[in-house]
Amino acid sequence: MPRTRRLVGTMTLVVALIASPMAAIAKQPANSGSTAIGQVFFPNPVAQLQDQSLTDMKDADYAALQPAYKSVTLTNLDGSGYLHGAWASVVSETGAPAFSTNGHYVYTRHDDRFEQVMAYYWVTRAQLYLQSLGFNGVKYRGINMDPQHVRINQLGYDNSFATDHPKDEMRFGKGGVDDAEDAEVILHEYGHQIHFSQSATFFGSEEAGAISEGFGDYWAADVTNLFAPTLDPECVADWDSVSYTRLTTAHPVHCLRRLDAPKLYPDDLVGEVHRDGEIWSHALWDIRTAVGATKADTSMLRAQFDWSGTTMPALAQRIVAAARATYDNATANAVQAAFEGRGIL
Repeated sequence: MPRTRRLVGTMTLVVALIASPMAAIAKQPANSGSTAIGQVFFPNPVAQLQDQSLTDMKDADYAALQPAYKSVTLTNLDGSGYLHGAWASVVSETGAPAFSTNGHYVYTRHDDRFEQVMAYYWVTRAQLYLQSLGFNGVKYRGINMDPQHVRINQLGYDNSFATDHPKDEMRFGKGGVDDAEDAEVILHEYGHQIHFSQSATFFGSEEAGAISEGFGDYWAADVTNLFAPTLDPECVADWDSVSYTRLTTAHPVHCLRRLDAPKLYPDDLVGEVHRDGEIWSHALWDIRTAVGATKADTSMLRAQFDWSGTTMPALAQRIVAAARATYDNATANAVQAAFEGRGIL
């Protein structure tokens, strides 16, 4: 069984207030337009190559992984030569920071700088997607619109988490497949940062914590399948999970968690946020399937601003209302039906 202690979102340390859109925009580096070439997994080797036999092999850069590397454009860099930019700022204390004078950040996975490039690329990609939906401080309020601090391999154990206290940052651990080698782990943690940014009271209950875990899984699959589609989009963190999931006839693929787990609210609540989050993530994925990513994501994100952090039905009602206000009754009815399908409404 996949471990459920991983990808923990901090639920008790929420102290940051939501900045105004103009204040967030003012935090951008003066030179936010520089670009460079980087090398990443897109989103991860297991999903890309459809090869369940891949293993960590102690960070080795072995032959079977070579087709998974992809050259990408790194955007919004500040021109310093480091991976610092308008929407991501990478910090590493376990090795040399990635630095380039020629605009090339091309590393392989045996080098910790590869994970730095992964984090910079996917965090920036997530923010640019938010802005493409209109969450840019002009059409709608901005979300996490400042350079997101990212620490690579800061944990001596196999876990990652997002926090806004004492610093607003994401921290990625090592052990087995290092966490920042999998884009869906990075994006899951960014999902928590979205909630920190949207509401200072979001994490007001255990059920709200389950919502955030479910949204993190949904956001990981949502963003990667917009830009790096996979054949099994409901499977989250295929690569990261190879070190601790065992393949069986009943479970023939590596997954941290799935977005299609047959769970219902409230019968399948067990009081563990990651497991309970699978109820919420399934409902969100059904919404996306019904109305498309743009309408689904816009409705969800608009509903989450200033939420008080109570129950799944309470936030579901807000999402239905946001879908109706932003789009139309048909969209709202489809959202309603998806939540009803999981027993949430």
